[in-house]
Amino acid sequence: LGMFSELKFPVPWGHMAAKAWGPSEGHPVLCLHGWLDNANTFDKLIPLLPRGCYYVAMDFSGHGLSSHRPAGCPYHFLDYVTDVRRVAAALQWRRFTLMGHSMGGAVAGMFCFLYPEMVDKLILLESLGFLLAPEDTEAWLKSKRRVIDRLLSLEAKQQTPKARSPEAALQRLLEANSHLTAEGGAILLQRGATETPAG
Repeated sequence: LGMFSELKFPVPWGHMAAKAWGPSEGHPVLCLHGWLDNANTFDKLIPLLPRGCYYVAMDFSGHGLSSHRPAGCPYHFLDYVTDVRRVAAALQWRRFTLMGHSMGGAVAGMFCFLYPEMVDKLILLESLGFLLAPEDTEAWLKSKRRVIDRLLSLEAKQQTPKARSPEAALQRLLEANSHLTAEGGAILLQRGATETPAG
């Protein structure tokens, strides 16, 4: 298991990077590194683990070879959980093992809470996993999962913006905002629309 391959998955701000060991048809194991580390965290460990698994160690955004988020965008804990969801989607993994070190373990724990049907085993290295206060756990998890799922499905459906005539653009704006007058809509469009050769 010494030999590895480099993987790259497109995301809206660039790409996520990962390295993979073992047969791609083997049991999938996603490996999550700790705070300020990267996928190389697992270089010495992977060769000692059972063969027959497909180990993918990802770089969280802003770490290793993954793209940084745009300047001025903070890195929230939940964004790392979303990174995991993105990589699982890119790999088309429906169910897999999660192995996380330190912060990666906390991310893995949270992912398990949000997507229990996707994880068959959770392996934590120097990590407590993730604990939630019991009171609103259900509602909180539901809403967080909805946020991530909606974001990914919106991005998947992203098309190039349609060009419209100024009249059609105004019409569309007025249909979407029933309280707008035609004059108000036209004022907003002066600054809210971009003219292209197509419209």
